[in-house]
Amino acid sequence: MSTTNQTEEIRKDTATKKKRLEVKAERKQQSTRRKAETEPKSVLPNEDKKASLREEIRRRSANAELEQTETLKQTRRQQKKKQKEEKRKNRKPRLRIFPIWARIIVVSVLSVIALAVGLMIGYGGLGDGEPRDALKWETWQHIIDIVKKEE
Repeated sequence: MSTTNQTEEIRKDTATKKKRLEVKAERKQQSTRRKAETEPKSVLPNEDKKASLREEIRRRSANAELEQTETLKQTRRQQKKKQKEEKRKNRKPRLRIFPIWARIIVVSVLSVIALAVGLMIGYGGLGDGEPRDALKWETWQHIIDIVKKEE
């Protein structure tokens, strides 16, 4: 599923939850109105205040539930972002024991050694010459003369 589909589903879910909570609140209000109409009015004014306060508390709790479901989804995303940022911040900086410049030098030296060993094997082992002759300048001068045909 793509993120747009997920966000649409989340919006639909929150919309349906809103509607359910609103219907629930309306039913409660209607039931309290019916009770108020059928019950005789209380003689004491404090009881009316208490009943209205209870009704107000019920309405607020329904609204609070609705707001809480909406904010939970936002806070989850924010928490994930915060966790990622904390992980990035808490990472230990990479301490290189073997610095890059030293690596370059070592690789270069090993390449030169591998070239020399390959020349000696090729000239002495595969060819008819002495392996140490592959590293002498006279041998290479002779090869260059052959290539250029300046004998």
